[in-house]
Order: sequence, then C-alpha cells, then structure tokens
Amino acid sequence: MTGRAELELTVDIGAPAELVWHTVTDWPAQGEWMLGTRVEVVGAGDGRRAGARLRAVTGVGPLAFTDPMEIVEWAPPHRCVVRHHGNVVRGGGTFEVRELGPQRARFVWGEQLDLPLGALGRLGWPVVRPAFRAGVQQSLRKLAQVCEQRFRDGDHRHG
Repeated sequence: MTGRAELELTVDIGAPAELVWHTVTDWPAQGEWMLGTRVEVVGAGDGRRAGARLRAVTGVGPLAFTDPMEIVEWAPPHRCVVRHHGNVVRGGGTFEVRELGPQRARFVWGEQLDLPLGALGRLGWPVVRPAFRAGVQQSLRKLAQVCEQRFRDGDHRHG
C-alpha cells in the first residue's frame, strides 16, 4: 500500500461550461457549494492565474484544518491544477470542466494526495475514504444545483 490516495468524481451539470468554470474558480464563493470549506485568495488579485495562492479552511472548530494551495496550471475555461502545501493535505488537485453541449458540462474533481502520518495514514485511508468521497459527492451535487439555478436566472456566460 502506497502513501498516495487518488480520487476522481464527476457531475454532469445543466449549464454552459463557461458558467461552470466561473463558478468553480470563484474561490471566495466556493463555500456556497463546497461542504464545510471556506476559501480565500492570498495576496492581490482574484486568484485566477498560475502562481496564485489560495488558502482553504475545512472543518469546524478544533477539527478544522488549513489547506494552503498554489495554482500550478491554469487553462481556462477547462482546467485548473493546484498543489496542496499543508501539514494535513499535500499533493495535487484538479478541477476540469468538459463541455457536453451548449448548455451542458461535466465537472471533474480529482485529488492525488500524499497521505499524512506514514503507516497510520495508509491504514486510516480506507476508513476515511468513504466519508471523504461522500462529502465531495454532496459538494458536487450542490455545485450542479448552484450552476443550474444561475443558468435559469439568466446567467448564460461568465467568462
């Protein structure tokens, strides 16, 4: 068993790819759809470029942890890759938006994480993975609802 955990989940969304892209890369608004997470841009700008730094806080109270990230690949409106640099979360993360038609898109969330705590992390991942996966799936369902509502409300572009 390696110290790397990989996870990829997708959701199809009834909204244009550009709107989905804008929604997933609006870092401060991610808390609207991402379960238990607040994201902020570190430094100047909106965080929409390679080299931008982000900080996510996930969890509640003493169970919360900080996840500092740097955008290492920025290819709008289709792909963003981050490198997680935290004590708890390390490794890579990928957001991809795939156009399925003029009013449909698929969002792909990928994580390639270096498990913390050595052997304990490797042993614990099979226990933690189902809850982590369920949380991401819940977040993706909420993302689809947010995007589809924005599209119904007349937000057809976002670029």
